[in-house]
Amino acid sequence: MAADTDKENSTVEENSTIEEKLGKVIFYLLKENHLSKENINYAKRIQKKLVPPKPLLEVLKELKYVDDEKITHAIQNNRDNLKVGTLLVELGHISRKDMDEALRVQYEEKSKKKIGDILIDNRAIDEKSLVEMLSLQMGFPFLEPEFMELDHELFDQVPYKLFMQNKFIPVKKQGDHVLVAFSDPLHKPTIDSARGIFKKEIDIAISKKDSIDFAIQKMIREQNKDKKPLTIDDESIVGIVNTIIINAIRAKASDIHIEPMQDRFRVRFRIDGILHHIKDYAKDMMPLIASRIKILTELDIAEKRRHQGGRIDFEFGEYKVDLRVSTYVTVHGEKIVFRLINKMDALLKVDELGMPPRMLENFVTRSLNAPSGVLIVTGPTGSGKTSTVYSCIDHLNSVETSIITAEDPVEYVIDGIGQCSINTKLNLTFEETLRHIVRQDPDIILIGEIRDFFSADVAVQAALTGHQVLTTFHTEDSIGAFIRLVNMNIEPFLISSTINCVLAQRLLRRICPNCKKKHTIGTAEMKLLGFHGGELSGGTFFKGEGCGHCRHTGYSGRLAVHEMLIPEAHVRDAILRNATSHELRETSIQHAGLVTLFENGIYKAAKGVTTIDEVLRCLPKLLPPRPLAEVKRLLGG
Repeated sequence: MAADTDKENSTVEENSTIEEKLGKVIFYLLKENHLSKENINYAKRIQKKLVPPKPLLEVLKELKYVDDEKITHAIQNNRDNLKVGTLLVELGHISRKDMDEALRVQYEEKSKKKIGDILIDNRAIDEKSLVEMLSLQMGFPFLEPEFMELDHELFDQVPYKLFMQNKFIPVKKQGDHVLVAFSDPLHKPTIDSARGIFKKEIDIAISKKDSIDFAIQKMIREQNKDKKPLTIDDESIVGIVNTIIINAIRAKASDIHIEPMQDRFRVRFRIDGILHHIKDYAKDMMPLIASRIKILTELDIAEKRRHQGGRIDFEFGEYKVDLRVSTYVTVHGEKIVFRLINKMDALLKVDELGMPPRMLENFVTRSLNAPSGVLIVTGPTGSGKTSTVYSCIDHLNSVETSIITAEDPVEYVIDGIGQCSINTKLNLTFEETLRHIVRQDPDIILIGEIRDFFSADVAVQAALTGHQVLTTFHTEDSIGAFIRLVNMNIEPFLISSTINCVLAQRLLRRICPNCKKKHTIGTAEMKLLGFHGGELSGGTFFKGEGCGHCRHTGYSGRLAVHEMLIPEAHVRDAILRNATSHELRETSIQHAGLVTLFENGIYKAAKGVTTIDEVLRCLPKLLPPRPLAEVKRLLGG
């Protein structure tokens, strides 16, 4: 009996030595007769001659002694005895040096982190490759729980923090089993913990950590969802947040600023482009307000050290508003800014954009109706670029035309147009979308924004191949678009031959019709405008005195001011020879009939719809303006 025990111990030790020398996967292949010792010895001799060296398992595959199917079979049969790090080394996904370094970090830092997480942190492997390997080699189904309907009953059995800490989440019941998604399906303590919680057998699936995190956040939000009618009061946190948003909607604000200060936090609304102070609240309420907003807008409520961004559709009565939120970490806490986009606003027709008659005629006939080329709408954030582009797309939309868009995100849905909303969580990136967009046989392409060389190059190349391209760009004026494209390393000859129109835009406050009074331009204002005498003759100017309708500001609503440049031969030549912005501007004024933003602003003020103060406040004055009579002649009306 003792002899049998000694023999058994000797066999275990021998097997352990062989396993250590060959690696676990090859040992299991040998044990299951998928390999012979002769195969392994020959592969070792080949391995020694290889420069650079290769993992032994890879050599065995190249010699066709084993294939992926046999390897997967051996791994799945022995999954309980395998660890992620070991598997990654033996399959050649990481080097032994990477593994040793991860083990050293784990030991020296006394870290509770799993080896897989340390390898990802050290950039030895990315999470996507790790998940794909485990799914493929070990036969675990790959799930994305953030996009699945999850079982609330299972989720509610334990505090959600347990799921957050251990990176797993229950998905659904499958008969007597529970399907559970794990970020590390080889970590026995976590799997045993899940078995103990659900008191059932576990069907293991694999998921990325961030997908599990998003799913947990989604479940928390659904637990906290307020299913009652909207509470509007200053007593509860939910009521305060709803009150702030609803008051902003009623005031037709474009943005809400919630700002922590040393002794309080304040709320301001941006109305008609100007920030107005609304109310102050006690400082100790700010963390609660921030958490409620994060729940509403699907952000990580536990994260307070990093900036975040999110969005949600908010409905109140007849109002439907797209809320976009940005949190920004400051010394006094998180500053939160909402952008409000009213989905009930109707799309403006092109002739309702506020262009003067002659500019509108040229814009439609020479730019919108052009068979190909790039139309760029420029201006800072909040200048109405997107609304103008959508008006153009709506004008061009017909049954004979194929229009496709790449937007981040889609703001207005237009029937008959292929609109794509960028979603980086799904790896639906701007770059990936733009690569596929020209394969859709479009006549017209809308690129939401030129961001970098890649998007600029796609726009130019699409125009060269006969497409009409519409896009937006952040520049000060029309000339700035050409300068920025050159700075993005787009060749001047491509810019010169493809850009058929640049439309710069700003929004000015409109004079309140209920309190407007005639205004005489004084000497000081004339000087600020750059005039000396009768250059403004023929214009009628007004100012708002302030009343209850306009919050005593003298303004109500906004109107657009445009600067349109349709390049002709002289302008294209100037672009080709890399002329300066000043030279380009002067050439455009002299030969292309360019009317600057500043001049168009004066034209609008002279028609009594805005004020000279607004012109001076909002519009760049890059050259002395021409007399009003000359501007009227160029713009018509």
